[in-house]
Amino acid sequence: MKIRFFSTLLVTIPFLTLCPSFAQKNAKSKHPKNVILLIGDGMGTAQIYAGLTANKGSLNLERFPYVGFHKNQSADDYVTDSGAGATALAIGYKANNGAIGVDSTNQARPTILEIAEHNKLSTGLVVTCSMTHATPASFIAHQPKRTMVEEIAADFLKTDVDVFIGGGRKHFTQRADGKNLVDSLRAKNYQIASSLPEVTKTTSGKLAGFLADEELPKFSEGRGDQLLQSTQTALQLLTQNKKGFFLMVEGSQIDWGGHANDTQYIVNEMLDFDKVIGAVLDFAQKDGNTLVIVTADHETGGFALVGGDMKTGKVEGQFVTKHHTGVMIPVFAYGPGSEAFSGIYPNTKIFDKMLNAFGFKAY
Repeated sequence: MKIRFFSTLLVTIPFLTLCPSFAQKNAKSKHPKNVILLIGDGMGTAQIYAGLTANKGSLNLERFPYVGFHKNQSADDYVTDSGAGATALAIGYKANNGAIGVDSTNQARPTILEIAEHNKLSTGLVVTCSMTHATPASFIAHQPKRTMVEEIAADFLKTDVDVFIGGGRKHFTQRADGKNLVDSLRAKNYQIASSLPEVTKTTSGKLAGFLADEELPKFSEGRGDQLLQSTQTALQLLTQNKKGFFLMVEGSQIDWGGHANDTQYIVNEMLDFDKVIGAVLDFAQKDGNTLVIVTADHETGGFALVGGDMKTGKVEGQFVTKHHTGVMIPVFAYGPGSEAFSGIYPNTKIFDKMLNAFGFKAY
């Protein structure tokens, strides 16, 4: 009897530890009130494992009970760009490379952010790049080309997004049409922040945070905890809506490290992003009504790990290209509705799964 009991215990304990229902014991309902989508631009499995190695064997990404993969080819190319990749996540349709918030016929489709707004939820965007860059633009703008940055900036005025924080101020103020869209934002009751301290002292209302005229600096060049503190501020503002919220947060410069074929750049940005993931997971665990999804639009660099040391954090990487690749991309999910994100599926299904989790319909 003792031997039987001991063997049963060995089988039962790992099951209790790993079973997703136990890992998500704080979940209060099947449908989340809030959805937070975190995008590590250019982040494939090698980028993740490089960060894990540099962090001496652990990442907050390991806390997710459900993991899947998405197939990210664009409508017109085997290898997607960030415009088509983010657009697929945002609208649930395949798009041509370079497109923003439109399908393969250049027809504008409502984004998950716009649908959340339509259903009286609060919404937000937080990034480490220009607000008019491809990923954030895909959730709020509808343009045939990602290079149409002034038109993309103007699209921000067509929504009621509650919070957006990143760079790109010049696209709102130094424009060919002579308009100052920051003044237009003020007229729509946005508080305008031009520095991180101004962002973090905002405790209520609508916020437009412009932390750079164009792109933000690298983490290693003084950006510091901008992404973390901006995300925490966004959460503080968005949670004031009792109906719930949608928030997209992007670790934008993991991609830039891949384009530069710079292993240390990737590692620094990956660890910065993972710190934000940890803070968001802590929020979701305490809240109990928040679905958290972490994924990427594509992989950048054909990054491979050829050496490393978990004890010292040493990472050795090599690259096959300075551009994007077509490999499958991991998807991590936590909270109510997270079980739907297991498996392998097209990137457009992430939109569908978020919509279904909310219980909303596209319009």
